[in-house]
Amino acid sequence: MPATPPRPYPVRPQRRPESRRTVRTPVRRRKPRWAMRAVTTLSVVILASAGIGHAVVSSLDADIARVDPFKDMKNRPRAGHGMNVLVVGTDGRDKISEAERRRYRLGGAPCHCTDTIMIVHISEDRERASVVSLPRDSYAEVPAHTDRTTGERHKAHPVKLNAAYAEGGPQLTVRTVEHMTRVKIDHYLEVDFTSFMKTVDVLGGVKICTARPLKDTHTGLNLRAGNHRLTGGRALQYVRARYVDGASDLGRMQRQQRFLAALIDQATSSGVLLNPMKFRDVTRAVLGSVRADKEFGAHELLDLGRAMRNFSPSSSEFTTVPIGQMGYAVKGIGSTLKWDPVKSRRLFQALRDDKPLAAGRPKDTAVLVDVAPQQIRVQVENGTRTAGLGQRVDTALVRAGFLTTRQPKNARNQSAARTVITYDPRWDRSAKSLAAALPGSRLRAVKGQGPTLKVIVGTDFREVRKVKATDVRQGEAGVVRGDEVRCP
Repeated sequence: MPATPPRPYPVRPQRRPESRRTVRTPVRRRKPRWAMRAVTTLSVVILASAGIGHAVVSSLDADIARVDPFKDMKNRPRAGHGMNVLVVGTDGRDKISEAERRRYRLGGAPCHCTDTIMIVHISEDRERASVVSLPRDSYAEVPAHTDRTTGERHKAHPVKLNAAYAEGGPQLTVRTVEHMTRVKIDHYLEVDFTSFMKTVDVLGGVKICTARPLKDTHTGLNLRAGNHRLTGGRALQYVRARYVDGASDLGRMQRQQRFLAALIDQATSSGVLLNPMKFRDVTRAVLGSVRADKEFGAHELLDLGRAMRNFSPSSSEFTTVPIGQMGYAVKGIGSTLKWDPVKSRRLFQALRDDKPLAAGRPKDTAVLVDVAPQQIRVQVENGTRTAGLGQRVDTALVRAGFLTTRQPKNARNQSAARTVITYDPRWDRSAKSLAAALPGSRLRAVKGQGPTLKVIVGTDFREVRKVKATDVRQGEAGVVRGDEVRCP
């Protein structure tokens, strides 16, 4: 899920010119932030699905450190159907060797903070897992609490979501997530990634694929387009990388989700589930650095695993909580992500009702484009004398997934007959993708304009057409199933 101290989530979704994305930029020394602490945790549940012997799993109970995140909690949401596990990732890596730290750029002291936050919902019939990523920079309001380090009593106040752990540990994190989602959390799992590389290696590596080269000078990730089998260290680079595209944390979360889908595919197809000793080795690698609530132990793992024998990548679905406003500034906190109130309520209601997140997904008629609209920043200007046209176009672009400024303006020339998109030539791929959403619009290059595209609405405007990225793995925020994002 950036360096310590946290940097505000960028208002501009694309940090580097698209035509130069493979050019190396200077490496700035900084403490690394940690990304995929939780990606292997769900695999523990999946790996239990073979019904491995009770003695083997019970022997692993001693490896789990315990925490009580539900102590004295009151006024909690009403329980729904199925099981909800809050998976939180922290930055511990005490068991990683110095050589590995240098090789995979893992230097710096841990901040004992959390970057990865997921709600993993296991359906009541144990035939589906729904994974919802909660961005670390989400705007949140923590309830009144006592600071775990100073003992000072705090009133309810706004924070970034990941700050809840720093202030009040697991309990405040659970309280904050329940307050934001109205989803009752049944179990809590806290994972660092000292075991991440070992887990991937025990599985024999994990296959991932990418439609374009991925380079990140901060983590050392350097993958050509195509299929790859990543062993522990390279897998760690893949799930940590933030600077391979303009989507930053959102893009990273979607890569983490794809990696989890690939991990499930590997675990269910590699024979690990049928080999008690290998199952024990993998599970021990995962549980060796896990903290869990007191009620989540070997017996629960076995019962859940036996019910999930037929689990497969097509049984899993992944999404990120819908974002309504990026770059939402909060005094004393910085730039945050504001959830879309309507879409997020609908998402969490589906979890409470134990329904598939993609249920009733309409037939997709979207035009395929090179860059996902969720990665394209747009400023709308009304080039006509029709009052409110700029606002109408801005709203339509937001509904289509584009990141508008939400502040349409009047253009200097208000006699435009044709809609024009002005763009910096370095972001030509984004411009072409936006033009596909505005049929009949004309492109005009403006050197030095920067990553924000400008739409000057003309009298020819008729509609905003729905578009989506050609590669479903690129990073759109919609719900995808595990079999939709695994490699061919």
